[in-house]
Amino acid sequence: MKQRAKEGVENFDKEKMESRGMKSWRNFTRQATKRICNFLVILFLMLSIYILSNIKAHYCQAAYGKLRAPLKLELASAEVKQLTEESRSNSTDDLYAEDEDAEEDSAIYSHTPICRESNKRSDTCDARGDLRVQVSSNTIFVSSAQQEWKIRPYARKGDVGALRHVSEWSLKPFSSSTNNQKIPNCTVKQMVPAVIFSVNGYTGNIFHDFTDVLIPLFISSHQFHGQVQFLVTDVKQWWLNKYKLILKHLSSYEIIDLHSGGSEIIRCFPRVIIGLQFHKELGIDSAKSPTGYSIVDFKVLLRKAYGLERADTLSSVFQGSVRRPKLLIISRKRSRSFVNEKQIVEMAMSLGFDVRIAESDVGTDLSKFGRMVNSADVLVGVHGAGLTNMLFLPAGAVVIQVVPFGGPEWLARETFRKPIDDLELKYLEYRIELEESTLIDQYPKDHPVLKDPDSVTKLGWNAFREVYLDKQNVRPHLGRLKETFLQALKLLPKRSTSAI
Repeated sequence: MKQRAKEGVENFDKEKMESRGMKSWRNFTRQATKRICNFLVILFLMLSIYILSNIKAHYCQAAYGKLRAPLKLELASAEVKQLTEESRSNSTDDLYAEDEDAEEDSAIYSHTPICRESNKRSDTCDARGDLRVQVSSNTIFVSSAQQEWKIRPYARKGDVGALRHVSEWSLKPFSSSTNNQKIPNCTVKQMVPAVIFSVNGYTGNIFHDFTDVLIPLFISSHQFHGQVQFLVTDVKQWWLNKYKLILKHLSSYEIIDLHSGGSEIIRCFPRVIIGLQFHKELGIDSAKSPTGYSIVDFKVLLRKAYGLERADTLSSVFQGSVRRPKLLIISRKRSRSFVNEKQIVEMAMSLGFDVRIAESDVGTDLSKFGRMVNSADVLVGVHGAGLTNMLFLPAGAVVIQVVPFGGPEWLARETFRKPIDDLELKYLEYRIELEESTLIDQYPKDHPVLKDPDSVTKLGWNAFREVYLDKQNVRPHLGRLKETFLQALKLLPKRSTSAI
């Protein structure tokens, strides 16, 4: 009995201990669960506050201006304020009048030289900020300028003859205004950059059209991909019409004649470039161009503008068969003309060339002429502006420059020889000897013009041009010229010559 009683007591104590342990565990579990729930509630509240704070920061204005919000909320509020101001300024007037970006640009570029005068051939000014173009005074008021600049926007710097009829423009800082000369208010406002240039100077001569204006204009404006406004001074309407297809590929906006439509107009822009960048004759230095483009990119633009089919001379298949290589002779009538042009044509045809003759002048339809040149494999011409049409040639074509007697080799080299490689063309030169020049019919055999051309050259450009360029025609020796034509055939791709 005692033993049973003892065992009962032990069992009771054991059960009691187990009961207490279970109770303690249950209490612990309840407390842990409660703590976890409390933690989750607190976490939820914190997340809610964070989310609401962000929503408020991005979409709500501060209720009390004197309360100091956290830094993140201040930045967000400033951002909202800027966005609100921009959305309210969809009106062009409000946008330009309160343009904060223009003020920032003005501050950024206030220490940047606006005009660069180091180029030997052209001065260029590039101003940003609040810019106001006043036509009546040929003045551009520049908010970021620190001094006044003057410029004639045509790429023949130092050439008095070219610049004589090119208008001079001034760039003036806002600070230069006085009570008698207030900064004019905008009457026309645009949010794209503007490029100001002249089409006077030597324009009308195709060489100068391209090397002085069109290629420099490409250098200065191609970076904007059409989002640029051209402002033209010294307008020649026929010139704009002649090159309208090129101009339309450079700007998506109608060209503005600065001196038409009223002298009281004040045109305002966020950026103005006045004067065009010049790199080299009929060429572009890709290291200096704004986005690294080259003269090849300009040729691509010409192909698009005029619908030129051939990018290179390998594009010579016609109706499934290889055509004969085409030779185009640039003819001249007034000076430096081929006296024996008919015989030259016959000789070239005997070599297997398909020969064409064309003359380029001021009234030439550039679309038709450009397509004719693009179809040629070999271009032949006496030194002169007509050789500028080599810009329309496909890559791999051959240019044969016939250099007149009298020492103009330097001129031939600078104008048409040097650009050849960048244009992806091939070059041959035929130099006229004394017996091939018509000057022997005009001067005695012992005359300095024939015996000592250098003495004439020393008299100056006008004397040199009058004798060796304006008074001279040529009659190339057919045997010598034939050898040059045969060299041209060897330079052409095999596909262009296999039909011979």
